[in-house]
Amino acid sequence: MNPRLQRQAAVMGACFFAGALATLAFAPFHLPWFAPFPLAAVLWLSANAPGSRAVAAYGFAFGLGYFLGGVSWVHVSLNVYGAMPAPMAAIATLGFCGYLALFPALCFWLLYRIRTGAAWLAAFPALWVLTEWLRGWLFTGFGWQAIGYSQAAGASPLAGYAPVGGVLAVSLAVAFTAAALWYCMPGRPGAPGLRRRAAALLAVAATWGTGELLSRIDWTTPAGTPIDVALLQGNIPQDIKWQESKVVETLDTYWRLIRASGDAQLVVLPETALPLFSDRLPNDYLARLLDHARARRGDILLGMVERSHDGREYYNSLFSIGTAPVQVYRKQHLVPFGEFVPPLFGWVIRWLHIPMQDFSSGGSDQRPMELSGQKVAINICYEDAFGREVIRQLPEATILVNVSNTAWFGRSLAQPQHLQIARMRALETGRPMLRATNTGMTAVIDPRGRVLALADPFSEAVLRARVQGYEGLTPFVRAGDGLAVGLAMLLAVAAFGAARRAR
Repeated sequence: MNPRLQRQAAVMGACFFAGALATLAFAPFHLPWFAPFPLAAVLWLSANAPGSRAVAAYGFAFGLGYFLGGVSWVHVSLNVYGAMPAPMAAIATLGFCGYLALFPALCFWLLYRIRTGAAWLAAFPALWVLTEWLRGWLFTGFGWQAIGYSQAAGASPLAGYAPVGGVLAVSLAVAFTAAALWYCMPGRPGAPGLRRRAAALLAVAATWGTGELLSRIDWTTPAGTPIDVALLQGNIPQDIKWQESKVVETLDTYWRLIRASGDAQLVVLPETALPLFSDRLPNDYLARLLDHARARRGDILLGMVERSHDGREYYNSLFSIGTAPVQVYRKQHLVPFGEFVPPLFGWVIRWLHIPMQDFSSGGSDQRPMELSGQKVAINICYEDAFGREVIRQLPEATILVNVSNTAWFGRSLAQPQHLQIARMRALETGRPMLRATNTGMTAVIDPRGRVLALADPFSEAVLRARVQGYEGLTPFVRAGDGLAVGLAMLLAVAAFGAARRAR
């Protein structure tokens, strides 16, 4: 093989390995301090690329390792629970991760246009965040594993940026740290002098220090009287969840857990916990639930499939029953292939055995439910991966509730990663987040993103807690992604301008 091609192949392999190692920064490994190092490594590897195609290939290789390492659970969903043959599931997972890897490739391809080292300090974090933002929006979006999520643990100083600019602001801080580490690496071609390296490291210290100071600000304040909640985890295996012969057994399981919830004012069941259409729920069962809730002057949130009156549409919904009037939330951000089939992809259906793949979307203007003196913003499963959509129900909402059927992911990385994402939503909004899931991670998260209580995964559980609602506006609730994206755009323009003047 041509020595040049051999070297490029070796560099691509190293970039792939660096991307795979980045998985360690996320849950369940929880090494937030490690997040900048794989990015700094790929910057060092790509700095002397022979051309734009090569640097894009390096970025693609990094992205492929990054997503195959972190999103491998897609194969579990497709093969184990979607009944797609293992070879086809592997190809589909590789293709999906290959698509996601195009965004780091685009980042590095654009970065190659800037040939001055100092400008990379601004250009790389800007381009990384802009491509993360694009990935979270294009084709309904997939913002999972934005590098900022690695800092959701309250111990990371960079988590302090979440209430200000959301997860993208945290990503910006991580990517800047990576660029500064690369800039200060001794011995690389074009390395700056000691004074400039010291200035770059001082800027990193200021970034982390500012994050620590921001994390000490109370952006929101308590609202109303604390309420007793119970989050139910039924642990119903996915392969029997929709079997008609198991419906009665599932109803009995949740009735038993509801009775075990004691005097909780708010009882939350997972997504589609009761595996039947809402209009088919037995009247005597509904009466028992109502009596239980009203005897405690509280409410129960039930996850069920809702069917329209004409039977042509159905929704992934959450219903409130009890003391308050009946309220309904319909899931609005649907999962491609899991809840709807994108145009031109109908042929995929023959490979997937996923029940009800043609849900309708609820409206984007749905408001919080009024329950037990609190205003509860609902999001269902995958929806909490989109902070810009969660804040649509704020500032009215005082508590966030996420319900999920996490059985789709088995014992993969998806479950702890999803909990990490929920922690970021709590940080961004300054609200507690309650998660009721089928198999894990059922949890209570405080407004600072700290997990206060966690049910044992893959077990039946009733997780009880006393929860205080919060009110107020964080900067992120006011501006959404606008602050982080706007700053990234300004940095990108400044970097490209500086590079043009240097030529």
